[in-house]
Amino acid sequence: MAKSGLKSLDWIVKILLVIIYDIYGILRRLTSGSIVGIIVGLIQIFTVNIFGIMWLVDLITVLLKKEVTVLA
Repeated sequence: MAKSGLKSLDWIVKILLVIIYDIYGILRRLTSGSIVGIIVGLIQIFTVNIFGIMWLVDLITVLLKKEVTVLA
């Protein structure tokens, strides 16, 4: 089965997108389809990643699990 979208990105690309303003985490949440994910993604955009906390959480989860898993 072929992967599509954000999940098909390489691990290194995901890490780089998380380091650069957490672009990967925000897009992952906005495209998740869940209401909570969309709301958290929008909050991240307008509060500078909830003052850096979500950036750190996303960086740790991508490093350890190779995917954004918290509120996604």
